[in-house]
Amino acid sequence: MIGKLDEALRFHQTALSLRAERQQVLASNIANADTPNYKARDVDFNSALKQAMSQGGEAATALTKTSSAHLGGAHVATTASGVPLLYRTTVQGNVDGNTVDMDVERNQFADNALRYEAGITFAGGELKKLLTAIQGQ
Repeated sequence: MIGKLDEALRFHQTALSLRAERQQVLASNIANADTPNYKARDVDFNSALKQAMSQGGEAATALTKTSSAHLGGAHVATTASGVPLLYRTTVQGNVDGNTVDMDVERNQFADNALRYEAGITFAGGELKKLLTAIQGQ
């Protein structure tokens, strides 16, 4: 029974976790808007969600070297759960090398927050349906 409950809510849990991580990345961009040479970052939410769902909601594990002769892979910056951070493409750069566009960042931040709220609403609806089914009302 618990396995079915986990399965029913896994999508919402994964999506909300990814949205929360993306919100932190966007907040970091806004906080560093005046930092010289700071490059704005973002997460490709759709591909990250597909990857997380195909792995059963688990983060990808890093490869380990079994010999000192093995070459190391290219380091890719990731979030806490292993989602790769991408650089945001810019339309017009600043003189100091900073690529944060505050209009874009505020719009993405508000859009992500709205989608997070919608995800919470959908998860709450799923829980209400499951509770109704359990109670038999």
